Amino acid sequence: MKTLFLKVDPENPGPTKIQAAARIIQQGGLVAFPTETVYGLGADALNPAAVLALFEAKKRPLDNPPIVHVADPEEVCRLVEEVPPKGAVLMEKFWPGPLTLIFKRSNIVPQVTVAGLETVAIRMPKHKVALELIKQSRCPIAAPSANLAGKPSPTTAQHVYEDLNGRIDCILDGGATNIGVESTVVDLSVDPPMLLRPGGTPYEALKEVLEDLKLHPFVQAEQEISLHEVRSPGMKHKHYAPKAEVILVEGNVPAVIAKVKELAESYRLKSAKVGILATDETQVAYKADVVKSLGSRFNLAAVARNLFRLLREVDAENVDVIIAEGVSSEGLGLAVMNRLRKASGYRIIKTEE
Repeated sequence: MKTLFLKVDPENPGPTKIQAAARIIQQGGLVAFPTETVYGLGADALNPAAVLALFEAKKRPLDNPPIVHVADPEEVCRLVEEVPPKGAVLMEKFWPGPLTLIFKRSNIVPQVTVAGLETVAIRMPKHKVALELIKQSRCPIAAPSANLAGKPSPTTAQHVYEDLNGRIDCILDGGATNIGVESTVVDLSVDPPMLLRPGGTPYEALKEVLEDLKLHPFVQAEQEISLHEVRSPGMKHKHYAPKAEVILVEGNVPAVIAKVKELAESYRLKSAKVGILATDETQVAYKADVVKSLGSRFNLAAVARNLFRLLREVDAENVDVIIAEGVSSEGLGLAVMNRLRKASGYRIIKTEE
């Protein structure tokens, strides 16, 4: 398959290229497109064959449901049994934006699109290219991240190209994504509502609107949790991981620096090539084959935006191990730490003073 690569202006996408991509969606093809979080790989959510092709292109397990993207909150009504009052409040306040809501699905949604579940995950992205593509396609678009399953999510069209060139029909290049981690997922099919995946909409902001919102134990898990049924992407299977082994070091900053140095030296003595993911405040403390900063510890939005790109960049240097510093779990830090723990396969070292 030859993959069409189309550059579009993220603020003012021209109609010709979007219409060409929309025709591919309508014909059952696959189109990668930018959102405010990461790049998505889109297929007509109501076309079972197209969604199955999406799973195959990504090598994604069939029990890992994608998120259905809409361009207008009104489109939700036909995809779900009902929109509960709490759902209406969240849609009003946070859509368009990086928040996915899980509802009881209607019969119009194919089984493959929801991985055989009785629920469907839906969001309205805050990105002009994504919204225009959905509108022109005249259908809801099922879109997990546009990467090979298990790898770090793509935040540029180049990342998509590296993973999926020749496996999909089209890539819409709208530049780097703004948020850099996926959407937050809230399950409204249970009472009280439950946050299943932290992401671009902070837990704290949601709690101001939904006081009874609970955190699923998975969100802050420090070891693998056995899950019978998975209603949200990112909860099961290996995710966000580069080829290199990842070790996550958590604790107060001085102790983290000391432990990272110790680990780096021990690997160096074994002739291993070492990469370190540090922060602006600690980067100068390290000597290793590759040292990169995720950003300032006081700007977790920047850390989130850089996370997947830097995991890919350090991995591209063919290191044997990546030692990553933990950050605060406040705000977007909760999503960052969730992704780092998953990327490390829960190889976490807790430091003490």
